[in-house]
Amino acid sequence: MEREDPLERIERREREKKQNGGARTAVVLLAVAAVALGGTLAYVWTQKSSLINELNIDKQALTEQIIALQGDYENLSSEYDAINLQLDSSREEVAQLVERIKNTEASNRAKMRQYEKELGTLRSIMRNYIVQIDSLNQLNHKLTVAAANARKEAAEHKKMNEELTAQVEDLSGKVATGSVIKARGLRAEAHNANDKVVDRSGRVQRLLVTLSLIENSLAEPGPVRVYVRVTDPAGNLLDDGRNVSFTCEGQTLAATASREVDYEGAEVELSIYVNNIPAFQKGIYTIEAYTSQAKLGTTELMLR
Repeated sequence: MEREDPLERIERREREKKQNGGARTAVVLLAVAAVALGGTLAYVWTQKSSLINELNIDKQALTEQIIALQGDYENLSSEYDAINLQLDSSREEVAQLVERIKNTEASNRAKMRQYEKELGTLRSIMRNYIVQIDSLNQLNHKLTVAAANARKEAAEHKKMNEELTAQVEDLSGKVATGSVIKARGLRAEAHNANDKVVDRSGRVQRLLVTLSLIENSLAEPGPVRVYVRVTDPAGNLLDDGRNVSFTCEGQTLAATASREVDYEGAEVELSIYVNNIPAFQKGIYTIEAYTSQAKLGTTELMLR
């Protein structure tokens, strides 16, 4: 067997030593690289998990805010049809936003930012609703108070008008009553053919009725006709043949005789003759005097 040269052996051993050292270094380097890569992957995974967790937390918070806003919209109400229609539309938008955020991944940051903007817009719209409802409620309160005051004033005015009307009617009644012409001094006499006063029925040719229309400044001036009704002792109305009748207080009456005088508010004396009576009987005759406004009085005449 050929013996190896010592120098060659030493060189060979050096070469082998260098080769083994390089392999160990490569292994070490590979191990270090693997550890570094594993650490990097672990760091990236940790960061990703943390980011996803944060995004889920943000999504949950945004979802809760939207759901809370949805509750606020449900609790908001008004008495005004126009606002109620707008509220229904906004409630539908909030409900759709709740569904969209539930169906969107937390990692979709663009969508999340869009939902945040929509949430802000819907909040602003709700504030406007609250302001509108409050303003309308204040206006409605003012109008209610004004209407109540108007009704109160109308009732007061109505009461005043009724009182004034009653006063006017009372005054009118008093004026009407006060304007009625009255008389005094009503009396009757029996006259014979020589126009002398007698009391025996066989001598009587006619009756003379006298009276005075008293002064009354409230009475309407102008012609006034006075009517006389004479009934005999048997209760029969004497008729002078002229068939005179008149209406007083809604009743139509026949008159024995009448006379018209010009009345200007001052006292007027007048006489009315009852003629054309065929015969007079013994007993008491009743004489009544009237105008178309009222009865003036009654007197009696005794014939023997």
